[in-house]
Amino acid sequence: MSIFDVLKLIGGLSLFLFGMDLMGQALERRAGGRLKSLLGRLTTRKLAGLLTGLCVTGIIQSSSATTVMVVGFVNSGLMTLKQAINVIMGANIGTTVTAWILSLGGIDGSNFFVQLLKPSSFTPVLAMIGLIFCMVRPTDKRRDTGTILLGFATLMFGMETMSAAVAGLSQVPAFAQAFTLFTNPILGVLAGALLTAVIQSSSASVGILQALAVTGSVTYAAAIPIIMGQNIGTCITAMLSSIGANKNAHRAALVHLCFNIIGTAVLLIVFCAVKAVFTIPLLGQTIDQMGIAVVHSAFNILCTAMLFPASSLLEKLVCRLVPDGPEQEKVVELDPRLMATPPLALERCHDLTVEMNTMAVSGLMNATAALKEYDPKLAQSVRDAESRTDHLEDEIGTYLVKLSAEPLASAEDTNEAAKLLRIIGDLERIGDHALNILGSAEEMRDKHLTFTHGAIAELDRLGAAVGEILGLTAMAFQRNDLEAAAMVEPLEQVIDELTQQIRTRHIARLQRAECSIETGFILSDVLTNLERTADHCSNIAGCLIDMAHSQLNLHESLQAVKHDNADFDALFKLYHEKYALGQ
Repeated sequence: MSIFDVLKLIGGLSLFLFGMDLMGQALERRAGGRLKSLLGRLTTRKLAGLLTGLCVTGIIQSSSATTVMVVGFVNSGLMTLKQAINVIMGANIGTTVTAWILSLGGIDGSNFFVQLLKPSSFTPVLAMIGLIFCMVRPTDKRRDTGTILLGFATLMFGMETMSAAVAGLSQVPAFAQAFTLFTNPILGVLAGALLTAVIQSSSASVGILQALAVTGSVTYAAAIPIIMGQNIGTCITAMLSSIGANKNAHRAALVHLCFNIIGTAVLLIVFCAVKAVFTIPLLGQTIDQMGIAVVHSAFNILCTAMLFPASSLLEKLVCRLVPDGPEQEKVVELDPRLMATPPLALERCHDLTVEMNTMAVSGLMNATAALKEYDPKLAQSVRDAESRTDHLEDEIGTYLVKLSAEPLASAEDTNEAAKLLRIIGDLERIGDHALNILGSAEEMRDKHLTFTHGAIAELDRLGAAVGEILGLTAMAFQRNDLEAAAMVEPLEQVIDELTQQIRTRHIARLQRAECSIETGFILSDVLTNLERTADHCSNIAGCLIDMAHSQLNLHESLQAVKHDNADFDALFKLYHEKYALGQ
């Protein structure tokens, strides 16, 4: 093997690893919605979790990526440890798909259709299609699809380059002798674990073994322990990702390690016992790329079949290894690990924004109730809601800004992040207005002031309108309901008119000396806060309409809704009649 073969090997390995990483990232972006759907179906049923892990890993071609996601989900409280165990087991089977794809390079035969199955025949076509997708009027989805094809073509080309570079090693006796060392099962397991831990991908390390298999120096006896060790080495990624996570996330990462160590130990003992008792000619034969794929799949399926019924015992084991502390651990609401899969991270941000919306609405409604009858518990609930909305705005806002800068984030993900950023600002302000109204209620309590019967009736009517606009806004946001969003602006206009009418009526009451100036100031503050709450609802609805039409100009969108719009006029008339003030 010359220096040029070594350089070719280095180049082939580099292209192989780069192509695998490129394809994996594009697959994650392209399959983001599907991942969200699959993971959303997780139940406590063991088989459902197993199949979910298998499918997700089969889609994104990386058990390490799936396990890191699972650690993030457990750390965020989105998944229980029991669910995580089943998903991790499924991921171990799903990762074997890559080896089967790479084994296509070992297909041999002169038949035309057999030749078509060889990667060297179809990868150039895939590369050309991928290039066209990336360069000719690319959209996010077309670019991701093109990148998947280019990544696949690159890794297959790297695989062929590696295979060609090491082919000469078949004539080197020292190389064949080196592989006889790995017939020692312990050395084979250690070699496989070390290689996989360095490159942090069992799929890649299996691919490298498949490339070396073309030399004819790799026997079944050497390959089996190496493949066992590769499954242990791949756990390093999840273990590293669990650093700084809570105890359950540590346990999830440890499940991955324990699962593979126990499975390897048991099957290695069986392998050594069988080899010692029986003479198996197959073990001395050279293994090809297809044989490696078969061994890889068989090992992972056997491990899962053996430990799947004992998943509850595995859970107890990791809980014993990582015991609970004296204090309850806080769940991380937005885990940075989820950023590796932006659609899932955005879904989590959306869920927390829904919670923020609920807190803001309940805070405002409780604050208006306190105007009628002050209750310390009700007042504390308003303060708690406002504090929670403030906290969530900071957490979600910071997280979304970081997420938008992630290389995996598509333009669609970035737009969704921008929408949520706009919405959380309005929700936080609604929480502030609720606190302001509570302040008015407390001022009335402290000064022993009361509104007139007329003012109370008018505030009830305005409060009902504000309650309805909050409900419409929540429905529009949570369900992405554009019809509900279109109903917000007409009602906001009616609320503006109502506040003006109430102010005018209050001035008349002042002139008749029916209420005090001090009470009038408080009423004015309450009206201002309710009116601005409706304005923020209008902003949220306008934002939803903007994003549906790929626009960012809220002012123009709202003007378009109002101008020469028969539906708007009809709704405005309906709400005007519904909330008209009595004489």
